[in-house]
Amino acid sequence: MIDTAQLIQYLFFMVVFLFSLSVHEAAHAKTAEWFGDPTARYLGRVTLNPLPHIDLVGTLIFPTLAFFSGALLFGWAKPVPWNPLLVRDRRKADIWISAAGPISNLLLLAVFLLAIKGLQSYHMAGGAISGTVLEPLLQMCVLGAFLNTALAVFNMVPIPPLDGSWILPHFLPRGLAEAYQRIRPYGFIILLGCLYLGVLGAVLSPFMEIVRRIIAA
Repeated sequence: MIDTAQLIQYLFFMVVFLFSLSVHEAAHAKTAEWFGDPTARYLGRVTLNPLPHIDLVGTLIFPTLAFFSGALLFGWAKPVPWNPLLVRDRRKADIWISAAGPISNLLLLAVFLLAIKGLQSYHMAGGAISGTVLEPLLQMCVLGAFLNTALAVFNMVPIPPLDGSWILPHFLPRGLAEAYQRIRPYGFIILLGCLYLGVLGAVLSPFMEIVRRIIAA
């Protein structure tokens, strides 16, 4: 049975999650445009409006199941398309377009942490937070800090189709890069296996602990 408090927490979660995903995808799209490819712009993906980015299963169903089951957050948005024939410097574009999403989440993490510290300072100076509009704001900032840590770290894991899988081949010797690309069709299965075995949780855990300590400090 879902109670009112849990439902409110879920709504907070989805607001922050959709916003963070939208920033992530818009960063991919805008970076592609910076490198000369307007494809994502024409498709309406250079926007913070979550609607163009939503994937029914990855953005709504999986995160909802994860939230109510207590499982590790696992979700995705619609991939941002870009045309390698239109960009300047294919290698550099591939790296930066892929990295732009996680970098945007790190920037959001910094913003949320600064907001948390600002609210904590206000409280220590005698300002009221509990029972005011600042209380849900603080909760959403804390949630945003952890969510964006998860999105940044998770997406940099070099397992297809995550962002890190498009970056790593450019730093591997040619033969190894070609061998690595051959696992791409099986990437989602490998990803689910790592999720089920707790590998992704183990990778994410130390970063979440760092953020927890920053917030608690």
